[in-house]
Amino acid sequence: KSILLSSVLALLFFSFANAQGFGVGVKVGTNINKLQGQSFKDQFTYGYCVGAFADIKAGKKFSIQPELIFNQISADTSDKFSTLYQINASKISKIKLNYLSIPILFNYNLSKGISLHAGPQFGILMSQSEGIVKNVTNAFKSGDFSLLGGVQLKISSIRLYGRYAIGLSNINDINNSDSWKNQSIQLGIGFTIL
Repeated sequence: KSILLSSVLALLFFSFANAQGFGVGVKVGTNINKLQGQSFKDQFTYGYCVGAFADIKAGKKFSIQPELIFNQISADTSDKFSTLYQINASKISKIKLNYLSIPILFNYNLSKGISLHAGPQFGILMSQSEGIVKNVTNAFKSGDFSLLGGVQLKISSIRLYGRYAIGLSNINDINNSDSWKNQSIQLGIGFTIL
């Protein structure tokens, strides 16, 4: 599943490599995130993201920006986690999830350097905290689907961006006692290299 999605994205990158208005770059940033649900504290925590992007022009005002990003998501469990799942919360107080995320953003250029972007993001769970794995083998579903929206400032080969990601999938794979959804603010910087 992850190989197929990675292959599709790689194909997009290389199929447009010789086209006019095509660029490739790298990016790094921070995730200010939380997991929504009774099982987790209603607060934001920090993670990081690093990856690559392509920029494919589709006219004067529009472009498509597929990305391949490693996203780290973290959260703190609440007291209700123990009650809902009969697991000692002290053994699972902090959760870390590592995703391979594939956003496909549609950009609308407001001016030469400022664009708005929005689109879907598909996430593949690569790993989760050892504490949760020892106590609950399949706590989180292997996939996540989100919608992104944000703004990007482009200065020469540098891109500064801010975006909001809202999870639409319930990633709880234990049972239906509580719905868990990702939510994050992503801030970062990118560099066009080709």
